[in-house]
Amino acid sequence: MTSHTPSSTSPAHAPQPSAAVSVPRPDASDAAARSNTGRFARLPLLAGRSFIPLGLLARLPLAMLTVGTLTMVTSVSGSYAAGGTAAGAVGIGSALGAPVLGSLADRRGQRPVLLAAAVVNTLAVAALILAAAAAGTSGGAVGAVLAAALVAGASSPQVGPLARVRWMALVAREPAENTSRDLDTALSYESTADEITFVLGPALVGILASLVAPWLPLAVAAAMTVVLVPAFAVHPTHRAVRPAVRPAARKAAGMGGRGGKFPAAVALPVVAMVCMGTFFGSTQAALSSFSATLAGSEIAGLLYAAMGLSSAAAALSVAYWPRTFGLAWRWTVSAGLMALLAALLLLPGSLTSMVVVLLILGIPVGPVMVTVFTVGGVLAPAGRLGTVMTALASGIVAGTALGSSIGGHLAQDGGHHAAFLVPIAAALALALLGAAAAVVLRRRRADTPA
Repeated sequence: MTSHTPSSTSPAHAPQPSAAVSVPRPDASDAAARSNTGRFARLPLLAGRSFIPLGLLARLPLAMLTVGTLTMVTSVSGSYAAGGTAAGAVGIGSALGAPVLGSLADRRGQRPVLLAAAVVNTLAVAALILAAAAAGTSGGAVGAVLAAALVAGASSPQVGPLARVRWMALVAREPAENTSRDLDTALSYESTADEITFVLGPALVGILASLVAPWLPLAVAAAMTVVLVPAFAVHPTHRAVRPAVRPAARKAAGMGGRGGKFPAAVALPVVAMVCMGTFFGSTQAALSSFSATLAGSEIAGLLYAAMGLSSAAAALSVAYWPRTFGLAWRWTVSAGLMALLAALLLLPGSLTSMVVVLLILGIPVGPVMVTVFTVGGVLAPAGRLGTVMTALASGIVAGTALGSSIGGHLAQDGGHHAAFLVPIAAALALALLGAAAAVVLRRRRADTPA
């Protein structure tokens, strides 16, 4: 069991600000004021008031991209298979491209990588809209649609993961007694922001596509990307994160050459996020089958949003959990509760009862998300936080595609009851990974010099 102390919850290799960093540092009076401030009210004091709304809105285009592609391509082609394939290309591109962007951000700094990604992604989304229009009118150009979708996914600016890196760097500047609490608060907020955008994004796609045109959601997403992502990129908080020192430079400076290598333990949170994505994707597929038998598959998104709401609220609550409830316990207990509550998905026979079950099921989901991201930060090697955070986000994307595929096939052959077995299994796997993480964290704490 790992106690929730600053050494066990704070990334040991959090990016440190250089002497030239101009992010304001608090003086003694500021620190005193912060100690008397509510936990979430402290976040604007750490990062500035504009950072929170900017980070929230700048990640919205990514939440709109997959569903927007599915909606547009299906509409212009008249084929669900074509729409699903194009949306799958977006997911594959994102899963492959996110760690690359994270690694580049670690090496080159976040600002240039985000600025370049914003431009490339905007052009790729515009190409996707044009290619889909051409495919719809001529019946061809399917390859161009898939290529544009793949590039759009791969170039998606990773605002959420890189925002987490900034929070870790900013929290590392605080007094040691505040580090653990502030990190929990910041990561709780980030998980809630993810939940909000991935509920709001598809809803915005549905509204714009149904009221105006199927291509409009992607056009709006591209416009938001080219405006909001650069604003996020140049926000002063980017100065708190130094580019990683290259191995040769580390040796020349007498720092050793092993700092940037990935320990095998980093695979634990990444695999956990694949399981989390599998949980999400299979639940969505099963809900589509369930709702189709009662009122139509199109309301599956509304049902799924119920779980997102309770998950977001529970993620916020992690900031107030006792420090004695350490990372290992938090992960294992919350994931175990997920597995138990997921079994309730087999029971509902009406929309109302399913909403109740989903609201209850969402309660442990948010805390698991917060905890796994925190563990990823703890285990990340020096200077590679961006790579790890984007790898975790990629794990969710890849897992969602896997879960959607497995859940969809099971729903097709055996109905929603068969499909709901997948999220139960995914949650059980998360609990087992939590037990493994407890061993890793205990060893890491034992190996850390006092």
